[in-house]
Amino acid sequence: MEQTPTRVTCCIAGCGPAGAMLGLLLARAGVDVLVLEKHGDFLRDFRGDTLHPSTLRLFDELGLAEALLRLPHQEAQVLGVTTDAGDFTLADFRRLPGPYRFLAFMPQWDFLDFVVGQARRLAAFELRMEAEALEVLEEAGRVTGVLYRDRDGAVHQVRARLTVAADGRDSRLRGSAGLRRRDFGVPMDVLWFRLPRRPTDPPQSFGRLAARHLMVLIDRGAYWQIAYLIPKTAAEELHRAGLDRVRASVAELVPFLADRVDELRSWDDLRTLRVQVNRLRRWFRPGLLCIGDAAHAMSPIGGVGINLAVHDAVAAANLLVGPLRDGTLATRHLARVQLRRLLPTVVIQRAQRTIQDRFLSPLLAGQVPARGPLALRVLRRYPVLQGVPALVVGIGVLPEHVRTPALQDPADEGGLAGVLEVVGDHADQPDPEGDRRVP
Repeated sequence: MEQTPTRVTCCIAGCGPAGAMLGLLLARAGVDVLVLEKHGDFLRDFRGDTLHPSTLRLFDELGLAEALLRLPHQEAQVLGVTTDAGDFTLADFRRLPGPYRFLAFMPQWDFLDFVVGQARRLAAFELRMEAEALEVLEEAGRVTGVLYRDRDGAVHQVRARLTVAADGRDSRLRGSAGLRRRDFGVPMDVLWFRLPRRPTDPPQSFGRLAARHLMVLIDRGAYWQIAYLIPKTAAEELHRAGLDRVRASVAELVPFLADRVDELRSWDDLRTLRVQVNRLRRWFRPGLLCIGDAAHAMSPIGGVGINLAVHDAVAAANLLVGPLRDGTLATRHLARVQLRRLLPTVVIQRAQRTIQDRFLSPLLAGQVPARGPLALRVLRRYPVLQGVPALVVGIGVLPEHVRTPALQDPADEGGLAGVLEVVGDHADQPDPEGDRRVP
């Protein structure tokens, strides 16, 4: 272990959407921040990759939306599902207010590279790759930093006024700090794989629903990224039955894929995502805050995980920049972050659990009405209602706005550009669109 620890104002464990975004916002406001990422890159297929209108609006508030959307991505104005009874529309994002009336499907490695690229232009930001956070450091009941292991196996200390656990649903920092979570049962896991996409294929992402089966096909341009829902713990049964069973099922559900299912040559071409839905009872301890999946693991239903994580980061930055900069950070400030983000987390998780219990569990058990699920039939009969799921998924509950000052201009090559115009004055002022700030 090194004799002289690194000292920073904020140390963030994990450079996923929550950690990267928080690092960018803190450094942009002049708070020195160190982000630790255990991997050597961001290339992991199982990560979520749906950017919702509320998240695109955040980047617009940062002046970065146009640059972000110049990256390769696909846009979906409508989400549809194909059933044995026909095609249905789940959500119509064209009914939303504002300029971003679509979902943007962007590989998460491109998204993270973009956010980190913007952050690295700021003198207050540092990212260390292949640096695995191991456990928190404590003094007199207060978290004072983190131990991490570098690529060579050496263990180092980071001392920080604030340590943020953004290291995912299996967070090591959360466990070492003794924070307890509440787990909710889920009926499914997800097989995650890709197959080539042809010019004659359907033009956008969609879902395929049938008794005991649900597949989501995400248009990646050159290939389809496919999420295939299976009953919980069914992965072992599928392995015993053989890969041919998966190939046959995919070909039967989506016939135009039949000529390419042989691209699934081995089980190495598929990944099993173990779905979790849980949240911490308390997201903080003195000196420590958990955000993103470390605070609340979400179901893939609605593709909301990445967006909740980003909004967690924005809320944390809004509420903590001032105390971090003036040295007055206290536990009550961390409690306000949880208070601010608890309602959207609870509402979305409850909605996901309702869908799991009333729709997915019967579906995986083979209970699908011949005319299609009632909810889908209602949405087709009354198209105006298609704006409701679009609003819940695309905008969400209590969406955040960037309210942190920018002491450095991300367009400047890292030099101090002077104090720019602050977007909003303080995190505790009323939101112009009507939601309330935590006092």
